Amino acid sequence: MKKAFYIVLLYFVYACSSESVPEGAFLGGQIINPSSKTVSIYKNNKLLDSIVLGANNRFERSYDSLDYGIFKFEHLPESQTLLIEKGDSIWFRTNTTDFNSSLVFSGRGSAKNNFLMEIYLSLQKESSFLASKYSNKSSDFGEIIDSLLQEKRENWIKFDSINQLSPEAKIISQASYVYPYANRKERYALIRGRNITLEQDSLYFNFRKYLNFGEENLAYFEPYITYMLNFLNQEALVDGENFFQAKQTTEFNIRRLALIDQLIPTENLRNNLARTVAYEELINFKNFKHHDQFLKYYVTVNTSPEYELEIISLQASLMKMQVNQPLPEIMLEDTEFQNASSVALLKGQKTVLYFWSQTQMNHYKRTQERVKQYKNEFPEFRFVGICIQSYNKLVRDYQKVMEINPKNQFAFVDFENARKKWVLTLLNKGIVIDEKGIILEGFGNFYSPNFKEILEKNHR
Repeated sequence: MKKAFYIVLLYFVYACSSESVPEGAFLGGQIINPSSKTVSIYKNNKLLDSIVLGANNRFERSYDSLDYGIFKFEHLPESQTLLIEKGDSIWFRTNTTDFNSSLVFSGRGSAKNNFLMEIYLSLQKESSFLASKYSNKSSDFGEIIDSLLQEKRENWIKFDSINQLSPEAKIISQASYVYPYANRKERYALIRGRNITLEQDSLYFNFRKYLNFGEENLAYFEPYITYMLNFLNQEALVDGENFFQAKQTTEFNIRRLALIDQLIPTENLRNNLARTVAYEELINFKNFKHHDQFLKYYVTVNTSPEYELEIISLQASLMKMQVNQPLPEIMLEDTEFQNASSVALLKGQKTVLYFWSQTQMNHYKRTQERVKQYKNEFPEFRFVGICIQSYNKLVRDYQKVMEINPKNQFAFVDFENARKKWVLTLLNKGIVIDEKGIILEGFGNFYSPNFKEILEKNHR
């Protein structure tokens, strides 16, 4: 069966390469060990399409026309960048047990996407090595970065020479390695301190003059956005200020907004950067009392009505997750695949909610060990696990083997709705409610040492 599929696929790829470029685009593929029922396609932070997996966990979709460029495809909880241009017929195949490493593209338009993945994986492998070099002098660290950058540049030249890349594909594929290395230099200075860095090497920041701070084609390209945010972090610091302390304050985030307003000439990029800063500020729950001050400044910088509504909605959700508020109602699925309201399922006993993903079963196993520890110390609490994906038989069988009580295990029916209402940003989140469903702690960290203190405070 597999052999027949690949023969058909090779024929399809050959046919696509020998015909004239069509007007539309095609996207399809197969997800091995799917963790969700759908593949979602995003463009400019907006959901463009959601495709339900069919037979053999395959999917396909044809588009007559698109606003071509950078997309994000998502198979919860994983996501990755995708570059689609007119005439592309892209197939991909991945296994969720190792989503990124197993992700392979084929068909017309696959070469540029495979190159982006090769760069991404290469950069991931270098992370630990570079992190160990932050103690080096700035000149030595810069030489290491320059050497790695030159290696990627040579690979890109070879890649470009054998592929007919569009001007946009050239910009994006080059940016995929240029900006991550520029970001490493910014991070080095943030960690070591700007003054220390400049004392060691007055020319350290010269790399910036080769970069573009208003690249509209990259306004939604994650490596570029990540670099721009760390550049803004560096520029927003005042003399003698420590970055790791400053980034926790609303004042620092307002300074970043001011820099975005002053330095970024293109509207899409400016709005996207401001949106990201707003998320970072609002998700810092300790700053809740200062969020109104931040939002008053944010609306003067942002010009996107959609982003403004999104940020205001996030703030509203945060308000509903405060202590003494009823936990917002969502729909949950039990291990028998039956749906019910969270209000009905989570009442009658003080309850701790923790979260897990089917693609991170080691995390789930560690969580169960912590649950057992807490249950012994706080037997009056009910500990309920919430899976962020819909249930399947394999998960249910695993829970039986691990002797996990199915009455305390549920899954989200609608992840996006639940994530927004409960403001779920990390799997480590822990929510504590009383027997009536009133929030005792809406933003706990289940793995933090102080989570035990939260339980001790509310155990009576």
